[in-house]
Amino acid sequence: MPREKVRVLIVDDSASVRQILQTILCEDPDIEVMATASDPFVAAKRLEKELPDVIILDLEMPRMDGMTFLRKIMAQRPIPVIICSSLTEEGSHVMFEAFEAGAVDIVPKPKIDTRQALFECSTRLREAVKSAARARVRPRAERRVIERKLTADAIIPPPVQGKVRPTTERIVCIGASTGGTEALNDVLEMLPAHCPPIVIVQHMPAGFTAAFARRLDSVCQIRVKEAEDGEPVLPGCAYIAPGARHMLLQRIGLRYQIAIKDGPPVSRHRPSVDVLFRSAAQHAGANALGVIMTGMGDDGARGMLEMRKLGASTRAQDEESCVVFGMPKEAIAHGGVEKVVSLHNIPREIMLWYQAGHTVMAG
Repeated sequence: MPREKVRVLIVDDSASVRQILQTILCEDPDIEVMATASDPFVAAKRLEKELPDVIILDLEMPRMDGMTFLRKIMAQRPIPVIICSSLTEEGSHVMFEAFEAGAVDIVPKPKIDTRQALFECSTRLREAVKSAARARVRPRAERRVIERKLTADAIIPPPVQGKVRPTTERIVCIGASTGGTEALNDVLEMLPAHCPPIVIVQHMPAGFTAAFARRLDSVCQIRVKEAEDGEPVLPGCAYIAPGARHMLLQRIGLRYQIAIKDGPPVSRHRPSVDVLFRSAAQHAGANALGVIMTGMGDDGARGMLEMRKLGASTRAQDEESCVVFGMPKEAIAHGGVEKVVSLHNIPREIMLWYQAGHTVMAG
């Protein structure tokens, strides 16, 4: 039997953008563009005839804006929606409104200024479509990967097995993707001001993460900020990897600091959870707690196994509380997960682990 394709409806008032998006998606044999529409009214008439698996939606359109249409879809006939709009490229509040209204993901408008930029935008868009399709309740078969996937070796060498790392301040490393923006909000909002330092990779394009960090900072007891190259990692603070750049943990004496690096996508993502987790295995070892949360794909699975082999504690979000169980499932399958917990219990797990470390150091 032929493989079932992910069927996509593109809604954008620009004919050239519709054509570019259609060309990008049709290059993947597992994706089919069901139709395109110039505005929400045309799209609504199409939806009366047949339903797509995923809708790609612009926000700025005549007659009805995309945000209004998104809310109508979610209220009347929920379908996974990916926002593709220049309005979100500056990380404005519009991005968060879209997530709150029910958008599964947000991608920037395709950039065609260079061949590499077009390739990366195309890869991101196709992966977002497949992720959105798998976020539905109905299970779907695994999709064939057509792009070459790099490992963390492209950014950082493998950690040295058997190297003894001194006991220092404990640190938490978190990785998340689809569904992670709201899941991270739930976790960080529950943490007390005296929590351990936290470094986070949430798959997001460039320009989104600073606003995302500010939003979290406004509702949390701890300080939340976009990570900067060379800054020290402090207790009571969470650091979000900047979009489109890798974040690594480094050790300077007995202190940790952040390194921000350019480089190719790893496990098809930049920032990559695998890169962060490998750096934590290398520089923190048993002083680290790795947490992998909701998301599509396998980014973080290999890095979490490396962390566990070097003495770190590890946790995975359970299937019931995930929007997409892909990343936790792969980490479990690789053998890197020590314990599976619900989203609600992740803050408690973090604090119990942190307090146990203080007890050991005091002893």
